[in-house]
Amino acid sequence: MPFRKLAIATALATLPAGAALAGGFADEIVEAPVQIVEPVAPRGSLPGWVIPAVLVAGLVALAVSGDDSDDDEDSAAF
Repeated sequence: MPFRKLAIATALATLPAGAALAGGFADEIVEAPVQIVEPVAPRGSLPGWVIPAVLVAGLVALAVSGDDSDDDEDSAAF
């Protein structure tokens, strides 16, 4: 019976030591640093000034091509 008490005492003594060493040899887990990536605004196919320039050119062409001159050939006969 003393052997049984000795076995129980030895088991109880080694239990905390086994738990303390559990996983002691594992590699340390190191997380990668967080990198904040700012989104880049997509560039359009045309610069911002092209469409207004085309509109202005169209209005100028419309104004130049207007036919409201007073020099008609039919009205030149006095």
